[in-house]
Amino acid sequence: MDRLDDSLAPMVVPLQAGTVAGFVATVPMTAFMLIMHQLLPGSQQYELPPEEIVEEIIERAEVRGSVGKPQILGISLAAHFSYGSGMGSLYSILMQKLKWPPILKGSLFGLGIWMLSYLGWLPLGRFSAAAPKESARRNLLMIIAHLIWGATTGIVADQLELYI
Repeated sequence: MDRLDDSLAPMVVPLQAGTVAGFVATVPMTAFMLIMHQLLPGSQQYELPPEEIVEEIIERAEVRGSVGKPQILGISLAAHFSYGSGMGSLYSILMQKLKWPPILKGSLFGLGIWMLSYLGWLPLGRFSAAAPKESARRNLLMIIAHLIWGATTGIVADQLELYI
């Protein structure tokens, strides 16, 4: 058992740092999304993707009548921060060996997450938040939000690894 623990030890600190960094980075990402959402044309100011996705999942599960708007917002926020934390963990595993500046690694990773989500699993799942179904402005908002998340994740993870 000790050998297994010893072999996992080099991954534990980056994994912890990445998880916390992903969570922390979701704060400025979410703030940016909420602020910029208000600057979109009125016809594009419908729910942001985290809420859109949660609403569609609730509708598909056929439990819409038992879940109100406050619960949807709470679930959306929890899901968004959980996804950010999980992707932060993934960042720490995949980007650990690259010797690039953290802001560059993080930004590229954030852009990759946007691509895999908005051009990948969201269209495959037929979600309305998928990039091909959204306007250019809404897509740009989400791309920049993911760059903010990625850059912040990279910087925070890099700093946390020094202290964990």
